[in-house]
Amino acid sequence: MTNVASQGKTPFSFSAAAWRLLLLSAFWWLLNTSDGQSWLIGGPAVIAAAALSFKLTPARSRRWRPLALLRFIPFFLLESLRGGWDVSLRVLRPSLPIHPGLFRYSTRLAPGMPRIMLLNTASLLPGTLSADLQDDCLTLHVLDTDSSVAADMKRLEDRIAAIFHTAGNSR
Repeated sequence: MTNVASQGKTPFSFSAAAWRLLLLSAFWWLLNTSDGQSWLIGGPAVIAAAALSFKLTPARSRRWRPLALLRFIPFFLLESLRGGWDVSLRVLRPSLPIHPGLFRYSTRLAPGMPRIMLLNTASLLPGTLSADLQDDCLTLHVLDTDSSVAADMKRLEDRIAAIFHTAGNSR
């Protein structure tokens, strides 16, 4: 007998099914608050979506740490402000250097959600835009190739590694 997680599907659990049904039902209710008859279609759709989510969602081999995620939020907000300040200074003071280009960063984060979070978070920070992710190599378009992009990405990677309790903070 094959393990469901080895096939890349999320294993079924009643608590996970209950949470998915609750969240999808709440979403349907938000979309159709004034029409009670919408549940004639919404009820089966919610059940089908919850069932399908177990087939389509990749299996998680690691858990994330909620407290590390809470510590990540102020870090992200401060980095966003710092980056926004840097970008605005470069726009308002043309004498500040701008050397746009591509920067390749080799990550030690585990494949899957940790790398996706690194990719997406880097794109949300001012001055960087994720361009590609191939295996462990993240390609970023950066505003200034001469700046400390590697150090900034290392700090971001360490924070994300703490959330998922994976490699990344061991460099």
